[in-house]
Amino acid sequence: MMSSLLDGHLTKIVLVVLVATVVRWCVSLNSHSGQGKPPMFGDYEAQRHWMEITVNLPPKEWYFNSSANDLQYWGLDYPPLTAYHSWLCGMIAKFINPEWVALYSSRGVDNPTHKLFMRSTVLVADFLVFFPAVFAYFLYTDKIKFDKDRTIAILCCFLYPGIILIDHGHFQYNGISLGLTVLAVVFLSTDHDLLGSMAFSLALNYKQMELYHAMPFFCYLMGKCLTAEKENWFFKLAKIGIVVISTFFLCWLPFLTSAESALQVLHRLFPFARGLYEDKVSNFWCTLSLVVKLRQMMSREDLVVLCGGTTLAALLPSSINLLRNPTIDRFKLALVNSSMVFFLFSFQVHEKSILIAAIPVCLLLHERPFPCFWFLLISTFSMFPLLVMDGLVVATIATGLLYFTIATSNLDFGPYTSYFPGNRISVPQERNDVRLLIATMFWLSLLGSVVLAVASLTLTPPKKLPDLFPVLISAYSCCHFVLFTLYFHWWQFTCGSSETMTKHRVSARNEKKKRT
Repeated sequence: MMSSLLDGHLTKIVLVVLVATVVRWCVSLNSHSGQGKPPMFGDYEAQRHWMEITVNLPPKEWYFNSSANDLQYWGLDYPPLTAYHSWLCGMIAKFINPEWVALYSSRGVDNPTHKLFMRSTVLVADFLVFFPAVFAYFLYTDKIKFDKDRTIAILCCFLYPGIILIDHGHFQYNGISLGLTVLAVVFLSTDHDLLGSMAFSLALNYKQMELYHAMPFFCYLMGKCLTAEKENWFFKLAKIGIVVISTFFLCWLPFLTSAESALQVLHRLFPFARGLYEDKVSNFWCTLSLVVKLRQMMSREDLVVLCGGTTLAALLPSSINLLRNPTIDRFKLALVNSSMVFFLFSFQVHEKSILIAAIPVCLLLHERPFPCFWFLLISTFSMFPLLVMDGLVVATIATGLLYFTIATSNLDFGPYTSYFPGNRISVPQERNDVRLLIATMFWLSLLGSVVLAVASLTLTPPKKLPDLFPVLISAYSCCHFVLFTLYFHWWQFTCGSSETMTKHRVSARNEKKKRT
């Protein structure tokens, strides 16, 4: 199957990867998080510091505060798989230049050669994890042929500005955890549930924010087990449980020497003391704070309970729907809905966490391009204050315009195609008042984003309101995200399921007959 799909399209694949690589490398030539801003610098220094710590200290000391490991200076707060990745990169760095990871003295190191090394590690991660996962997803998706549509879908996924600007500009390795999640979706889509469970467990063990996707994985797999033959459901569930537990056990093995060690890792992964949200994030609580100062009215413990309860309540509709109708289409939509609910309502949310919802939306882009494209544009815009702070304004504009041009010229927006001047797809020009209204809202939405972005760059806010523009951008984006969350829930609840479920049950009965 793979060879037939690839036959005659190798040139397109090479070109897609080449374009994606060139764009990433051009962005990497810009400044990064915290560049030239001592004493803490930024995420770039955090990732480098983790290499320093993991190379020079034994695993049992990675998560503990000590004279050699000051947790107040970018202490390791990601799961073990991130630590192992940092160790591997650190060993390579030590081989090239030991001064890059020398204990203490390497803090704040930032020269062209080291920057080249660090940027290269992110690009290699994309080549090894993110790119193959996205290719695998579209190669095994039957809804589009391996022609221009599939090529454009892959290209739009690779050129999504959000992940490029954060990973190759700001500096992180989101492509690894998100790539592993996409790979898990591929496995579940092809009925390799055990491999899918392992891939998602690895994603969780790389970045704890993948908990945003945990409920859909649980509900989908549990739903499949419950709809299987009565004598097989427990056996299926047990196999999945064994795979998940085994994967976690192997990842956590060096930290299971004592209860204190394991609990310290958990304490580092979930630092509730940091607060309700980071900076001016585009979620519900930050927007609500404009009129209701929850952080002044409630204790941190009460806020944790409030956020947890609200998140759980908002998760239930999508989760129950998926549990009762475990189809792959509903599962992919539930990934979006779950991550959006966590982003909007959970405790301690970062602006970059919108990427966790954006990548599943990228996978749906070819199914309903218009709303997905709209969401992806706003998700990138929501991070604009952070990107400005990192000195990535030019990179943001360039990648945004490139993405907008490629998408609006080549995606089939269905009945909305005629509202995109320059689109190459020929469709009947059927316009009506509802579509005209929605298309007008789209263009006004983008106009509002542009106006806010330009204003934040050119106007000086009042002295009493120094954060005026970041707050306006976060509130503006949050309003969009609430509406998008409602839309994606509606999509999940209305997508067909009876036919797919019938096929699933018939397939299970046929397999049983073959065994007997």
